[in-house]
Amino acid sequence: MTPLGALFYLLAAVLLGAAVLAATRRNPVHAVCCAVAVFLSAGGLMAVLGAPLPGVLMAVVYAGAIMVLFLFIIMLLGLTAGDGPLPTGRLVVPATLAAATLVALFALIGADPTGARLLPAAMAAPAAVGRVLFDTYWLAVEAVSILLFAALAAALLLGRGRSGGRAQPTGGPAA
Repeated sequence: MTPLGALFYLLAAVLLGAAVLAATRRNPVHAVCCAVAVFLSAGGLMAVLGAPLPGVLMAVVYAGAIMVLFLFIIMLLGLTAGDGPLPTGRLVVPATLAAATLVALFALIGADPTGARLLPAAMAAPAAVGRVLFDTYWLAVEAVSILLFAALAAALLLGRGRSGGRAQPTGGPAA
C-alpha cells in the first residue's frame, strides 16, 4: 500500500467515525465540532483523490464558515443537551440507510474489481472556477450571500430576544 492509499483510508476512517459521533451526540456543540471534523476529512479526501480546489473549498466554506455560523446560532439560542440517553428508535432509519448505501457501494466496487471504468480526475484552476462563478453565476452568488446575511441577522435577533435586547448590570456601583 502506498502512503497516499494509507492517508486515504485514514481520512475515510476519521470521516466515518466523526459522522457517527455527530449523529449520536446529545450536546449540539459537540455535534457541530464532529461535523467540522467530517468536513475537514472530506476536504482531505478530495485533495488525496486529485481535486485540491474542491477540498480547500470544503474546508474553508463548510468547516470554516457555515459550521462556525451554526456554532454561533447554537450559542446565541442557548441550546443545551437533552436529558437521558439517546433513544435508539430514532437511529433505526438512518442505520438502515447507511447499511443499504454500504451494500450498494461494495456491489459497485465488486462489479469492476480492476477499476477499468474509472473516470479521469477533473482538474480546474482556481481562477477558472472564479471566472465561472462570478461571470456566469453572479446572481446566484449574490442571492446566497444575501440569504446567509439574513440567517445571521435572524440568529442575532433570536439571541437578543431572550434578554430583551439590553445587557443586565451585574452588581456594579449603583447609578
